[in-house]
Amino acid sequence: MKSLTLFHVSFIAVFVCASGFLSPPCNSGVYCTGPILHHVQSAKLFADDKYFVDMKLKASPDVVLSAFHNLSERFPDTIPPVELENFLSVYFDKPGTEFEEWTPSDWKEKPEFLSKITDHKLRDWAAKIHDLWKLLGRKIRSEVRDHPELYSQIYAPHPVVVPGGRFRELYYWDSYWVINGLLLSEMTDTAYGMIQNFLHLVNRYGFVPNGGRIYYERRSQPPFLTLMVESYYQATKDKEFLRAALPVLEEEYRFWMQNRSVTVEVNGTEHVLNRFNVGVGSPRPESYTDDVELAEGLPDDQKEQLWINLNSGAESGWDFSSRWYVDGAGHNNGTLRDTRTGHILPADLNALLCRNERTLASFHRLLGDGDSAALYDRAAARRLEAVEAVLWDAEKGAWFDYSLLTHAKHSQFHPSNLAPVWAQCYSRPEMGEQAVQYLKGSGALRFPNGVPTSLSDSGQQWDYPNAWPPLQHMLIEGLSKLPSEDAKQLSFDLAQRWIKTNWLAYVNYGHMYEKYDVNGDGKPGGGGEYEVQLGFGWTNGVALQLLDQYGATLTSGSWGVCPGFLLPLLLSAAVMLR
Repeated sequence: MKSLTLFHVSFIAVFVCASGFLSPPCNSGVYCTGPILHHVQSAKLFADDKYFVDMKLKASPDVVLSAFHNLSERFPDTIPPVELENFLSVYFDKPGTEFEEWTPSDWKEKPEFLSKITDHKLRDWAAKIHDLWKLLGRKIRSEVRDHPELYSQIYAPHPVVVPGGRFRELYYWDSYWVINGLLLSEMTDTAYGMIQNFLHLVNRYGFVPNGGRIYYERRSQPPFLTLMVESYYQATKDKEFLRAALPVLEEEYRFWMQNRSVTVEVNGTEHVLNRFNVGVGSPRPESYTDDVELAEGLPDDQKEQLWINLNSGAESGWDFSSRWYVDGAGHNNGTLRDTRTGHILPADLNALLCRNERTLASFHRLLGDGDSAALYDRAAARRLEAVEAVLWDAEKGAWFDYSLLTHAKHSQFHPSNLAPVWAQCYSRPEMGEQAVQYLKGSGALRFPNGVPTSLSDSGQQWDYPNAWPPLQHMLIEGLSKLPSEDAKQLSFDLAQRWIKTNWLAYVNYGHMYEKYDVNGDGKPGGGGEYEVQLGFGWTNGVALQLLDQYGATLTSGSWGVCPGFLLPLLLSAAVMLR
């Protein structure tokens, strides 16, 4: 495999540190930059690059780096894989040693919401999902706090519920749906602890990193912390908690406005909107070989730009999707090499920030600070004006991402085109109903098992045929808030489809998956950089919320259950399809 030379790695690190625009993924010369990372990942010792950067050091970084320098001198050209394996066995522990056994103390046998689910099969299934919180709970050892230099894990003071599978640590936007599920399960202490972890991270970094690893320190994810706090307050009415959290939420909001905003002019008027834009021009440590191989053959400056956009795509949570492609002709198509995330103003990010601004205003109002509430009201009003001027398409009846390269909207279908309905970030009631008609005419409703992430079969996991839990929930919740019976019925129909595919997957395979295929009853999704993951935090949270909202009318009905003797064949087929 051709790859970056050590010279290229060093050059990028020097340039990144010297420039005012770029920064390294983190300060670790083991987990984020340097020769150990390069050699180990390039040797492809593990099926998943994330495995290495989650391993624990057995000695201090200086000792390990010195030992590797000696190894490199013995093998100045290429270090044999067996030597790298021996080196790792001496100086690293396998991932997972950073956690201790922990079961949530506030887990209870039968939370009240279960009684609202009429269908007994779905009620029994909901109880099994509720059980999964115990399996996904993690507590970080105090050793991580006392010796952070030995770990890529970022210490968090409270236990967490993780997504599952390769995602061993806390993740940002995943946790919004996890926390909502925990609150339904009456696990308020666990939810409180998770929110406190995120507030702690904002106090430390000024924002919430993508996840709980140091190699995520330079990028965030969609900013859902304000809505997590809102969910907890609605469940507990704890004003003192709200009062303590509010200044931290405002600090995170300032981060997004100061570091992820851009001014765009439309029809002679300037508007400020936000984007995902991570100034890291080097490969993602957890996907190192993918990023190096993708950039192979490009000049150094183009490699750097590609990696900036891949890091920005990871910040979006949609990693990766044809949504972020802009080819040489300026069109929204191409391949993963055409990823231009930082040059796109996303409809869903700006809808979320609109909802955050309104929520921050409501928090200040609740706490008696009318002046501060008015400031956020004005920010939300400016946002609404910008969203409608830049992203709204009156002819199509939806909101579309805007390209800063072509100064035009991208017209492809994504569920995010209706995110302002979910956020209630629109000025006229008829706009919501127009969006319903847009959705009906989009072709995205013809699939039996959910709304696909796009209608483009790019091979990326945030594209057709995959359907993702958070996007289903945002779409269903948004439609349910509209006044028309047509929209409410569509919301229920989509909830029924989604619960069906989740339930059938659980019955047939015994698992909850991170994503599903819209074409197969209960078939897990695929594509992208890694195998479909089991667990799965946000899938569980979304399913419980829909079962709570529609439990009186959802039914398993005549949904087919696979005969046991066919399961091995189906599982083999699912692996082949992935």
